[in-house]
Amino acid sequence: MATAMTTHTIEQIKKKPLPAGLPREWYERHNRGLKAMRLAISLLDSGTYDVQRATNRKIRTMAVRTGIRRPSNVTCKLVRSFLREAA
Repeated sequence: MATAMTTHTIEQIKKKPLPAGLPREWYERHNRGLKAMRLAISLLDSGTYDVQRATNRKIRTMAVRTGIRRPSNVTCKLVRSFLREAA
């Protein structure tokens, strides 16, 4: 029995410029959160629902697969917190 492969298309969201004049730390925190959310979604899509299975190595491997720059330890910790909230 053959199964058809489904492809998901992601609609591009119109990007709005970030507000000007905020401290640099705000931009760093904002971008880190976006990166962690993209990685958490990728892990959930791949079947990693358990926080214990979401090791730094697995998160970084997923980043390479999806074309995201290598995350720091802080970002990996944030990814796990997103996974914890999703459960």
